[in-house]
Amino acid sequence: MKRTLIMALMLGLTAGMLTFAPAISADNNDKGHISVNTTANTEVSPDVAEISFAVQTSDPKSMQKATVANKEISDKVLGELKNLINTQNGDYIKTSDYSANPVYTYNEKKRVLDKYEVSNRVIVHTKSIDKVGKMIDSAIGAGATNVANLSFSVSNYETQCNDLITIAAKKAKTRAEAIARAMNSSIIGISSVSTSCSANNYNQPRFYMAKNMVADAAAGVAMEESSTSISNGVVKVNANVSASFFVK
Repeated sequence: MKRTLIMALMLGLTAGMLTFAPAISADNNDKGHISVNTTANTEVSPDVAEISFAVQTSDPKSMQKATVANKEISDKVLGELKNLINTQNGDYIKTSDYSANPVYTYNEKKRVLDKYEVSNRVIVHTKSIDKVGKMIDSAIGAGATNVANLSFSVSNYETQCNDLITIAAKKAKTRAEAIARAMNSSIIGISSVSTSCSANNYNQPRFYMAKNMVADAAAGVAMEESSTSISNGVVKVNANVSASFFVK
């Protein structure tokens, strides 16, 4: 009898364990997802310019002479540009990509020294957009051999991005709600969100120089103050939001 009671008790405990085993939540299975991708963009006028000037000099016999000549011209270019920037407004000038190399040519399969060439790059970062044309004129007039690059950007990029991401996020929620209503469902939460933002100077800046401007500058001919005009274009800022919502 005692043995029978013990067996009955063990069976009862086993049955209890089976009865109270946790069940999978049906709530998670009932959730669906709606994923949407939205964008927002705007066009803004650039307020920062970066100009890169190249100064190249050469001498057929002496690297030292080419180097001295380059330093003299670079100093003149720097002097002219310093008078046109506003350091209190964040403007600055720097030099980069300095190089000094012998240049060879080949004559009847023989390598022959042609010249010694020195190159220096002067970069201007400025918010004085209205003075960009004058900076180009002054640098060329001081001996810069060419304008290697000219680009424009926006200083309040982060503010623009934050505003656009907010707009795109609201569009994502509105679109997801519209889809949910059309399918007799409703939004009950956010599953995931990812964002991105970028600026694209899609209307590239252009500068127009008088045809013989560099030659005239080298010859000491006075240049018209309006010889270089600038088209700074616009900067397009794009924001993207990819979001996934729980629906039920």
